[in-house]
Amino acid sequence: MTQQGVRWTAEQVLALAPDDASRKAGSRLGVAGPWSESGCDGTGAVWGLCAGSGEQPYRTVVDTTGPAFLCGCPSRKFPCKHAVGLLLLWTGGGAVPEGTAPDWAERWLDGRRGGERGGRDGTGPAGGTGAVADPEAARRRAEKRAGRITSGALELEQRLADLLRGGLAAAERPGYGLWEETAARMVDAQAPGLAARVRELGAIPGSGPGWPTRLLEECALLHLLDQAWLGRDAVPAPLAATVRSRVGVPAAPQGPAIRDSWQVIAQYDTADAKLTTRRIWLYGRESGRSALVLDFGAAGRAPSVALPVGLAIDADLTPYPGAGQVRAALGERYGAPVPAGGPPPGTTTARALERYGRALLDDPWLDACPTTLTEVVPIPPQDGLDMWQLADAVGELALPVASGGVGRAGLWKLLAVSGGSPVTVFGECGHRGFTPLAVWPEGGAEAVALT
Repeated sequence: MTQQGVRWTAEQVLALAPDDASRKAGSRLGVAGPWSESGCDGTGAVWGLCAGSGEQPYRTVVDTTGPAFLCGCPSRKFPCKHAVGLLLLWTGGGAVPEGTAPDWAERWLDGRRGGERGGRDGTGPAGGTGAVADPEAARRRAEKRAGRITSGALELEQRLADLLRGGLAAAERPGYGLWEETAARMVDAQAPGLAARVRELGAIPGSGPGWPTRLLEECALLHLLDQAWLGRDAVPAPLAATVRSRVGVPAAPQGPAIRDSWQVIAQYDTADAKLTTRRIWLYGRESGRSALVLDFGAAGRAPSVALPVGLAIDADLTPYPGAGQVRAALGERYGAPVPAGGPPPGTTTARALERYGRALLDDPWLDACPTTLTEVVPIPPQDGLDMWQLADAVGELALPVASGGVGRAGLWKLLAVSGGSPVTVFGECGHRGFTPLAVWPEGGAEAVALT
């Protein structure tokens, strides 16, 4: 224990690493050998010098209240292996004593925290006053973009009609190129949300038994989104905001910020050729709200926001507009993370399905919603059934585990934590099944990340 609160566990540190390679390399640096002049203080700062291949050691400093990272190495990963190694060293306690930060670390810490304060009151480097320089010009740009999206939606409707007229069986013959060309047209129409859904359609033909049914379902959802955009003026404002979000029109967070003790439940990355997307699930202990924080990194670079799974942060969150939307923007944080103290309130598998069904009323394009299941037992594939399941310990209903949502290592970790006994599991419940992201053993207070 330090003045800044409890030191993190090694698992919480490794959960911040951007990939397996960084975890392995950081673990090798999590010993005292390569480090010198390391220390920490009561403000949440941890620093040290790490010997590298050059003559001068790398200066590494971490602000655990963010967390935020700085290192003199040339790595494009965030946090780099040196920051991961320093935090692993810090978790041990003895090799990172409390003290006063050196000048090079103090300058960065002062600049970072001063910049945050300036950014929040609108006078610092984090941003201006937030006012639009020319509202009329902004309105004209928005109208022009809406017109392009409408043209793209009409073109997409024609292509969907041609697909159905020719028969779904014919969709397997042209290959992926036709779908990519259609997606490119949606990008030209400034509708990246439509483009992403078209690319998903391209992966369905020939993907296994029952693919025509899956293709028809996804085409129907895409048609519904097209029609909702074209008739957006006639739908309720919250649903219209959801439609704009699904199409890909950018929006700013709105409404008053919600300050709470936000428990960090899960964090994981997905990547494509151009972008890495980080999803961080939070639960407000006082508000009872679930929230999703998204952050993005260019191809080959990890997103900058990283929060320690299993801890809680006292922070402001501002929700984004839209019916049933749980995405929120992370705002001001107050103090260092503290132990979360157990899982969020949970529910049964049957009620989880009911909850997802109700969520679809607000957002028909919702793939999954955050859910905590209590008293469930993981069941590996057996009796010729090639799927994992989460079964109620006291009931008869089992949810299939979504394929591709979590790797085999995560599923076997889930089974190992359970040992055949009921556990509490947090994850995403949707039409593809349940994706487990974190697990608590029976009576346990510490989350085990599965991603």
